[in-house]
Amino acid sequence: MQLDEQMKCWNHAAVKVLDIRRIVMEEGAQLSSYTLPANGFIYTIRGSAVLQLDGQTYKAERFYMLHGAKGSSLDIQTNEEFEYILLYYRAFLAFPSYRKKWLLAQPEVAPFSLQYGFAPSSPLGLLRYLDELEGAWIQSGSLDLLHTKSLFYQFIHEMMVQLTEQEIKTELADPVKQTLRYIQNHYSEQITLDSLAEQFNYSSRHLSMQFKRQTGHSPIDYLIQTRIAKARNLLVRSDATLSEIAAEVGYSDVYYFSRIFKKHVGISPILYQRKMRAEGRTEDRPLVISESSIGRRWKSGYIDYENHYQYIDGGSTPMKRRKTSSSMIMVALLSITMLLAACSSGTATTPAAGEGTGASSNNNSSTAVSSDTGSQTNKDNETRTVSTVKGDVVVPANPKRVVVLYLQGDVVALGIKPIATSEVFNGAAYKSELEGVNSLGTWFEPNPEAVIDLDPDLIIVPSEETYTLLKDIAPTVYIPYEKMTTEERLQSIASIFGKEQEAETLINNLNSKVEESKQTLADAGILDKTVSIVEGGLKGMVVVESKQYGRGSQALYEYLGMKAPEVVQKKIDVVSEAGGSNLSMEVLPEYIGDYVFRSVYEGADNLTDDPIWSSIPAVKEGRLIEIDFDFFYYSDIYSINKQIDFVVEKLLAAPRAQ
Repeated sequence: MQLDEQMKCWNHAAVKVLDIRRIVMEEGAQLSSYTLPANGFIYTIRGSAVLQLDGQTYKAERFYMLHGAKGSSLDIQTNEEFEYILLYYRAFLAFPSYRKKWLLAQPEVAPFSLQYGFAPSSPLGLLRYLDELEGAWIQSGSLDLLHTKSLFYQFIHEMMVQLTEQEIKTELADPVKQTLRYIQNHYSEQITLDSLAEQFNYSSRHLSMQFKRQTGHSPIDYLIQTRIAKARNLLVRSDATLSEIAAEVGYSDVYYFSRIFKKHVGISPILYQRKMRAEGRTEDRPLVISESSIGRRWKSGYIDYENHYQYIDGGSTPMKRRKTSSSMIMVALLSITMLLAACSSGTATTPAAGEGTGASSNNNSSTAVSSDTGSQTNKDNETRTVSTVKGDVVVPANPKRVVVLYLQGDVVALGIKPIATSEVFNGAAYKSELEGVNSLGTWFEPNPEAVIDLDPDLIIVPSEETYTLLKDIAPTVYIPYEKMTTEERLQSIASIFGKEQEAETLINNLNSKVEESKQTLADAGILDKTVSIVEGGLKGMVVVESKQYGRGSQALYEYLGMKAPEVVQKKIDVVSEAGGSNLSMEVLPEYIGDYVFRSVYEGADNLTDDPIWSSIPAVKEGRLIEIDFDFFYYSDIYSINKQIDFVVEKLLAAPRAQ
C-alpha cells in the first residue's frame, strides 16, 4: 500500500484518539516484546535508542517518527536517557461505499496499517501538534476532546506532507509474522482465531488464509503444535504433575490436554514421559511451572472457552470471556448468494435469515425461545417464527439440514439427527446416535466455509460468538444454555422444531425416573448418606461444590437430591454457578462423604499407593466409584437420564455405609 492510497484512506476516515503519553526511559533500560494495543505513533524527543518493530530495526535519535500497526511487537534498547511521546488512535473507513470498494479491491489489507520510520524535515512542527494534543488530552473535557481530534487531523496532514517530500519507504505489517510471534509469547493464554484476527486488525478468514499459505498450517494448528512442543519438554525435564503441565501450556482441563496430546503425539503424556526418560532424550528448554494454591476457588462449567473443555479461569493466568467483533465479511458475501437463491425460489418471504426483526427479547431472560409467544407456524410458506434473545428468527417448519454446536444431546433426545455438529467426546452417552454425522471441530470455532458447504437450513448455537460467526449462513438460533435449567433448554430447542409435546414427554419421563430412583435408594438405606465428587490427582483435588459443575453433580445433587458433607453442602446451597475448591491431599479427607465419585480420564494419577487417599473410609471400604469424564461431561436430558442410571446402579452395588 503506497502513501497516496494511505492519504485516500485518511480522507474517508473517522478517528478517535485513544491515548497520548510522554515516557522517559533511563540509560540502559529495555522494553521487550510489547504488543501495541492499537495503531500508534512514537515520536522521540531526546536521547537515542534502538527500536525494533516486528523485527525491523530503527535507530532513533532526537526527533524520530515511527508508526506501527495494532498488534505489532515493539522492542526498545536505550543508549542514554530516552524520552518519547506515544500516541494511540483508532481509525476506520467511515463511508460504506468507499469501505466496500476498499474491501473488494484488497480485502487482505487493513487500512492505516503501514509501518514506517523517518527523521522529519521539520521536526518542531510535528512536536508542536503533539504538545497541543497532549495538553488537550490531559484536560479531557468534551470541548478539549473535540480539539484533540482536530489537532490529530492537523498532525496527520503535517506528517503526510513530510513523508511525501522525503519519499519515505513504507511497508505493510506482516500479519503472519505478527501471529507467529504472538503465539510464541502467549501460547498459555486464551487464543482463538477471532481473537488473533481482532488483535491484528484483520478478518478471521484472510488471516487464516495468509497464515496457511505461508506456514502450511492454520493459526490454531500452529498454536496446538506450540503447546504440545512445550508440554513434551516439560514432561521430560520436570517433575511437574500432568495438571500443572496442562495449565502451564494453556489447558486447564487435564483431560482435554491428555486427549489432544495423544492425538498429535500418538501416545498419552504419561507413556511419552516414561518412554523418553527411559531413552534419556530431552527436548527444548524447561519452563517455570506455576503451582495451584491450596484452597483456591475453582470454577468450571460444562463448556467453556479456549479449546472446548478449558475452564474460564484456565491457563497460568486468569482468563475472561471475550467479546468478539469479527465481521465475517467474506462469509456474509458468500452467504448472500445462497440467501438470494432461496428467496427467488419462493420458499421464504421473511426477513434475512438469522437476523432479528426488531422485537428483541430481554437479555436477562432465562430462555432462548419465549414461553409467552412460543413459535408460530406459517403454513403457506412452511416457516416458523421463534422468539429469541436476538429477536424473532424465521426458521423452516420442518428443517432437514440442521447444524448444532454443543447442544447435540437435546436435539438427539427429540429424535432429530443433525447433518453436522461440533466435536463430541467418545464416551458421551449419545455418541452412537451421531454415527456418520459431520464433525465441525471444537464448538466455539467452527469453520464457516465448511458450514456453508453443508448448505444447512437451520443452525443452533450456544454462544454470542458462534451466533455472530454463523448467523449470515442460514437461520441461526442462539440458546443461552448457561442461563437455563436442563428442562428450560430442552423446551426452547423443542419450540424451534415444533416438538413441544415430545419435550414434555421427555421431562415427565425423567421426573418419573428420578422419583423411582430416589425410592430405590431410600429403600436400600443410601439416599440419606453423603456423597462427594472429586477430580484431580496426587498434588491436589478439585472438590465439586455446585449443582452446575458437571461430573455427576446434577444427577446426584439436583435430581436425586443427595447431600454432600456439611462443609461442602453449605457451599452447594448458596452457589448458583459452576464451582469447586482445589484442595491439597492433606485436607481432602474432611471433604469426603460416605460415598465418593472420582472423575477419571486417560493419564489420571494412580492413587492406589497414596497413604492419605487410601486411608479415607469411603475409599478404604470400597465405596469409591470412578466416573468417566466423557460420560459425565454433558448436561442434556439424554445424558442426565443415562447418568442417573449409572449412579443408582453403582451406589446399589457398593458396600453399604454404616
